[in-house]
Amino acid sequence: MKEKFIRFMQGRYGVDDLAKFTMGAAFVCVLLSIFAGRSNMGALLDTLGLAAIIYTYFRIFSRNIQKRYEENQWFLARTAKLRLRFQKEKSLMAERKTNHIYTCPGCGQKIRIPKGKGKIEIDCPKCHTKFVKRS
Repeated sequence: MKEKFIRFMQGRYGVDDLAKFTMGAAFVCVLLSIFAGRSNMGALLDTLGLAAIIYTYFRIFSRNIQKRYEENQWFLARTAKLRLRFQKEKSLMAERKTNHIYTCPGCGQKIRIPKGKGKIEIDCPKCHTKFVKRS
């Protein structure tokens, strides 16, 4: 069965970032339609969710790889700033476990200091302003 699916998927585009996004949006629409009940809004959300699922499967099973690649590149170009912002926040959260991140009062440069060093004097590497903080 697995080999049949692998042979079936040969020459097809497969899953990319746009497909993941549209499938997630479809899931959210269907979930919201459940909470909206049998109202017009629920029917609209259900229809949007179903349309997004159909579009996602169309893209996944498409043999027109060049066109799907261009669509994905368009999506990635439009969401680059947002994805970069989330990536920065994620790395800052991971960094906070071992380091304090202070902002220089002179120039606004972010400075990373290891935790657990006590009261220290920090020298900004950019503008050489000195300030005292606890790590």
